[in-house]
Amino acid sequence: MTVQFHHVPVLAEPTIAGLEIVAGGIYLDCTVGGGGHSDLILQAAADVRLVGIDRDEMAIAAARANLQDYADRVSFWRGNFCEYKPAPDFKFDGILADLGVSSTQFDVAERGFSFREAGDLDMRMDNRQTLTAAEIINHYQEKELADIFFTLGEERLSRRIARQIIEKRPFKTTLELANAITACVPATYRHGRIHPATRTFQALRIAVNRELESLEKWLAVAPNWLKIGGKIAVITFHSLEDRIVKHTFRADDRLQVITKKVIIATDEEIRANPRSRSAKLRIAQKK
Repeated sequence: MTVQFHHVPVLAEPTIAGLEIVAGGIYLDCTVGGGGHSDLILQAAADVRLVGIDRDEMAIAAARANLQDYADRVSFWRGNFCEYKPAPDFKFDGILADLGVSSTQFDVAERGFSFREAGDLDMRMDNRQTLTAAEIINHYQEKELADIFFTLGEERLSRRIARQIIEKRPFKTTLELANAITACVPATYRHGRIHPATRTFQALRIAVNRELESLEKWLAVAPNWLKIGGKIAVITFHSLEDRIVKHTFRADDRLQVITKKVIIATDEEIRANPRSRSAKLRIAQKK
């Protein structure tokens, strides 16, 4: 399957400005996606070098293609960013992580991230891992499901939805699951601002990919990869991630917080790229 991996970088201007790209600098994009932010980093100053990381083989392939003009100034590593291990004496001038799921991942129905089209209950960012959304939905106990939906999706109807899943499973497709969720919630919930399956699907994705656990592990080690004065920038898309980044930056003696107030998208950017509506940027500097 060949898919054009689109990556419109959110909060691009404040991110690049905040990283203060230096000529000859070495940068790490921990969620390279289609290479949107990486491209801007490489353009920002002369002779910049960059390492791009992603769990998704589709993203790595797209980034290679989109950044091919930079040739030997770019290298890639496929895997979970919290498991990356640079050489002990290798330090970066700046590090970026743009968290969450790309528009392309949502658009490819068979990846299982979207509830709007029928696809496999997959949701793996890295198809080498064994745990899928189907495993969780069809085999976890009711309390385990309710806890996942409430804790990771902030879903107030978590128990009702978990009970419905237990009664109706097994599920094979995302659309079957989304329809079951919709059928068990009150009419006012069905006609709310967001689709009634949104929070459940978010929770499943986070659980499948262990996103919060990975973020916490990465934040513990990433400052060690920075030069003194180097910047670390993190873009989040929901409150759970942002809370972790905010509190970790503040508590880390290795870092000085640069963004005293979180940076969000302008009205103009939101109109141009609705995905940026929930984006939040925080930046810290290595002491």
